[in-house]
Amino acid sequence: MKMMSQDELKKIVGEKAVDWIKDGMTVGLGTGSTVKYMVEALAKRIQSEHLNITGVVTSDATAKQARALNIPLKSVDDVDMIDLTIDGADEISSDFQGIKGGGAALLFEKIVASNSRKNLWIVDQSKMSEKLGKFPLPVEVIPYGSKKLFSKFSKKGYAPTFRHDDTGQLKYTDSNNLIIDLHLKEITHPHDLAAYLAEQVGVVEHGLFLDLVNTVIVGYPDGPKVLEAR
Repeated sequence: MKMMSQDELKKIVGEKAVDWIKDGMTVGLGTGSTVKYMVEALAKRIQSEHLNITGVVTSDATAKQARALNIPLKSVDDVDMIDLTIDGADEISSDFQGIKGGGAALLFEKIVASNSRKNLWIVDQSKMSEKLGKFPLPVEVIPYGSKKLFSKFSKKGYAPTFRHDDTGQLKYTDSNNLIIDLHLKEITHPHDLAAYLAEQVGVVEHGLFLDLVNTVIVGYPDGPKVLEAR
């Protein structure tokens, strides 16, 4: 069997995901390298099948791509409900909890996901884990007081690092916040950690996406596998 590259695995799940999109749907469009393939495939379906689809984006980057492909867009505040959101994930545990935010879009992603009837995640096989924690957990924080939070996370043993961009400068999100990544290695009690992070003043959002996903499509060398989560 020919070994498929990670990009090829991402492409097959991205293209498979658009099978879940039906005419008339309002669709949440996630962020990241896997989602790019899905957005491309969706644009082709809209054009060839004359589908009436409204997209709700989770980042400026996805908005730019969708507009270039003539996908009609609305703000999350201008739709009643999102029928289906398709997004990637940085890590998914065996009980279908997730870490997201590797692309620094976790706040918008969680707003869109929590206002969706169904959530579909598309990943390659490398993103599947027994427990969460191998991937650093992103925490979006406001700049003011961010060093105080960093110090607090250090004292808790969370091994925090500020996220930087390609030029070595602090990485700012689309909402002009900062990202602190927590290098936890293994998260034994994700719900407890989520509750702790949510109550810290200055934390805007964290990358634990718990009890949200309905279906996961995983790219394997022998083809995509569809896993029903909840």
